[in-house]
Amino acid sequence: MTKRQDAAIRSMRVAAYRIPTDAPEADGTFQWDATTLVVVQLEAGGQAGLGYTYADASLVRLIEGHFRDLLEGADAFAIGQLNERLWASVRNLGRSGLAACAISAVDTALWDLKARLLDLPLAHLLGMRREDVAVYGSGGFTSYDDGRLREQLGHWVQEDGCHWVKMKIGADSPRDAERVRVAREAIGEAGLFIDANGAHTPRSAIAFAHRIAELQVGWFEEPVSSDDLAGLRQVREAVGASGQAMDVTAGEYAYTPDDFRRLVVHGSVDVLQADLTRCGGVSGFLQAAGLCEAFHLDLSAHCVPALHLHACCAAPRVRHQEWFHDHVRLESLLFDGAPQVESGRIAPDLARPGHGLTLREADARRYAI
Repeated sequence: MTKRQDAAIRSMRVAAYRIPTDAPEADGTFQWDATTLVVVQLEAGGQAGLGYTYADASLVRLIEGHFRDLLEGADAFAIGQLNERLWASVRNLGRSGLAACAISAVDTALWDLKARLLDLPLAHLLGMRREDVAVYGSGGFTSYDDGRLREQLGHWVQEDGCHWVKMKIGADSPRDAERVRVAREAIGEAGLFIDANGAHTPRSAIAFAHRIAELQVGWFEEPVSSDDLAGLRQVREAVGASGQAMDVTAGEYAYTPDDFRRLVVHGSVDVLQADLTRCGGVSGFLQAAGLCEAFHLDLSAHCVPALHLHACCAAPRVRHQEWFHDHVRLESLLFDGAPQVESGRIAPDLARPGHGLTLREADARRYAI
């Protein structure tokens, strides 16, 4: 690979941080009390590019052991070539899961570095289509009591101007319909989304969708496991046949273009979700966006709003970005340049090169693993 002497990658730094949540959290299939952040920083030409993923601290060893020799000394502008080498290097590890998350962090750092070397905001480098992105407030964990649920969802609508909010369901099926009713009362006419995180079977998901029809829920995320392509399609077709205006969505656990393709060609979703901290970084997110454009589907960015923002401003058919409680809190806590929501939208700071984020090393150090 021919490298530019002024853009040769001189060093790579990798670190992991574990940040406690502000309260115990749970969804339909999992519970947690902390988030692990793995950060990659690449230096070239006096600039540093930053990427990160939410995964496990074991990624530090994976990235150090498999990627350092591929990256250091390489041309920071040759992102496509480097991507091919990164994916080839994990062939025998299994591309999905942790390996894909590791590549996602590196790819995002490469795009950020390239934009900084060119002194451009990343949205301009990628080809900016929109100046800002609509967000939906996301949280409403199954561990919350009704009072906390009302407070959080109501705040996003009344204070932040969000047009939609999302809550978790599935941990207590007998109470879920009442929890959805509480949410509807808290947000008035705003759009209401639910996320089961795969807790249902197709039959129980369809029955639940019919049970809450009067509450006008517009989005049913992962009613069944995202691996159950036929089950997702079954729910989607049954809900559509009943006349409910409810989109069935999935994609947050897609790691490769093949994962996205299967969801689309099986007719499993109305809206495709993608998470650039899992699906190959900025490069993988744009591939998912291209697939959506080809199949006339909208795309929604999953979690990590600060890191998705510039890519969402450039990608076609982006409907909205998830304003996820945990990640909004964490990104404001650890990064300079994290966006703030205004009237239900976030906008990139085009005065800052790259994606505009800088890790506050001193603040992050206390959470280092």
